[in-house]
Amino acid sequence: MFGLDTLGKAVGQLVNGFETNVRQGQQQLEKALGDAGVLDAATLSTITEMSDAYRTMAEDLLLHPLRFAGAELDLTRKHAALGYYTLARLVGKDKKPVVEPEADDRRFQAEEWHKHLPFDVLHQAYLINSQAFLNWAAGMEGIPPAGRDQMLFYARHLTSALSPSNFPATNPEVLRITWERKGMNLIDGGRQLIEDLRQNPSLFNVGMTDRSAFEVGRNLATTPGKVVFQNELMQLIQYSPTTDTASKRPLLIVPPWINKYYILDLTARNSFIQWLVNQGRTVFIISWRNPGPSLRDKGWEDYMELGPLAAMDAVTEATGEDQMNLIGYCIGGTLLGSTLAWLKKKGRNPVASATYLTTLLDFSDPGGIGVFINDHSIRGIEKMLERKGYLDGRAMAFTFNLLRENELFWSFWTNNYLKGQKPAAFDLLYWNTDGTNLPARMHSYYLRQMYLNNRLVKPDSLNLLGESINLSEIDVPSFFLSARQDHIAKWKTTYKGALAHGGDVRFVLSGSGHIAGVINPPYKEKYGYWTNDTLVPDADAWFEKSEHHPGSWWPHWLEWIARFSDGCGGREAVDLCVARIPAGQRISPRFRRCGTMARLMNGGEPPDVLYHPRGDRGRHDPVCLARTESPSRRRRTG
Repeated sequence: MFGLDTLGKAVGQLVNGFETNVRQGQQQLEKALGDAGVLDAATLSTITEMSDAYRTMAEDLLLHPLRFAGAELDLTRKHAALGYYTLARLVGKDKKPVVEPEADDRRFQAEEWHKHLPFDVLHQAYLINSQAFLNWAAGMEGIPPAGRDQMLFYARHLTSALSPSNFPATNPEVLRITWERKGMNLIDGGRQLIEDLRQNPSLFNVGMTDRSAFEVGRNLATTPGKVVFQNELMQLIQYSPTTDTASKRPLLIVPPWINKYYILDLTARNSFIQWLVNQGRTVFIISWRNPGPSLRDKGWEDYMELGPLAAMDAVTEATGEDQMNLIGYCIGGTLLGSTLAWLKKKGRNPVASATYLTTLLDFSDPGGIGVFINDHSIRGIEKMLERKGYLDGRAMAFTFNLLRENELFWSFWTNNYLKGQKPAAFDLLYWNTDGTNLPARMHSYYLRQMYLNNRLVKPDSLNLLGESINLSEIDVPSFFLSARQDHIAKWKTTYKGALAHGGDVRFVLSGSGHIAGVINPPYKEKYGYWTNDTLVPDADAWFEKSEHHPGSWWPHWLEWIARFSDGCGGREAVDLCVARIPAGQRISPRFRRCGTMARLMNGGEPPDVLYHPRGDRGRHDPVCLARTESPSRRRRTG
């Protein structure tokens, strides 16, 4: 006993001395690099946190040798099994692999990884080692949840970086391509690497799409529109319906300001805005200005006052309508929620309905980004913001990409630089690389008040433009759309935000992730969505009793918002909209693909076409609908 106690004390002293020396070294290095201007404060804080994570792992080795020995024993057993597997393959026997990649791990899908024994053994050994390392890190005791998540994040990134798929000599697919192309793939890859470094020398971002294939105004953001209002933070764009009849109430969209507004107006077939105007909607969208140092002092209140509040006044001026429907996407939805709560305090009612797309109102579980949400990290970011006046939008995009490093970084690394292949032309990924900057004051407020302290969801915790706000007081009917695989706004956390929101709330869960789950036009017939009209306290319980529907959520939402559009004869519950098609013209395949039905009326005259957003294929009953004049047409004709 005496010997064990002595040993324990000695180990404890060793660990304390180790920790003290490491921290002193971190501080000295951080000061030296910061003073020299080699690295900014945000990068230095990230490096410090990374070293803290690895230091914690080293301390665990010293303090819990038996647990580590147990992990080593399990690792030895698996490698022995891999040895038996190798011998079986050598003598021509079929044997099940010792370990296989996760279902969504596409690094080792090529036939060469399994056909050739050396690479088969190599990739299995890597998977065994990486899984053992991650399991050991996850099993550490006495670490708070936030620290554990951070440690696992850096442990995962270390194992991902060391994958044999990332190096030409250990990737059989790259070796085959190198042989077939006589090394030209590596030359082409080197050229692409130089070009990507030239595009962004201060912050390397791997190329994710063929940027030469797209141009805003040529094949992106092509829906005809015009700027009808602007101020120092935004421009307001108006899009007129393409139909002869239109919904009475206009629709205002508040997009995120982390990227450009045209996420909702990509190529014509993938454009949510184009789809909306084809449904007879008058659409307005905010296009946020890309701020530089001159806007460093613009804060959350400025974005609220000069964003949605100013836009609503402009929409009323342009259309003559006192009420409108609003959509907020991601952080645009967060701003929308705070704006609606403020409007309620002021006794104003310009909003008929609110739609939140993958929006966090409750930040209690921010997802993968939470590893960067702590006081130390935010202080480092604030020091950098104080110096520059803004956060480079490319840094934000890179951070989000690191949350799915194998899918959004290493896969492109291998494809672009090792295989020498140009990335595919993908409109969504082009938009993803077209970032915007964030003003210093606004971004600091967002990180501290929302992410770190989660004050938006706490009643009367935030004071905006002279009013304390409470989300539960909002009585505007709302539609929450979340995405099941969203790694930025986790759907169970967005569900908590829906529960905190007052009024009549409908929650819908889409398939796929933060972007693809939203930008899912009906013609694709992908992903599907889940509905359950009853909100219960637990998200899992809601999902368990939800109903799955194939295809896009867009028509389902269109049916919901028709109740608040005051169109289609002014009937609240009507789910039909009116469009105009010349006599004899065939119905667009777009309508057929999304399952809508159409019926020609009025004989040989230019007929009205009635279609059902829900896609009810068997309904042919004619419906008598009064036409609603387009607001834009009414204004022009006086």
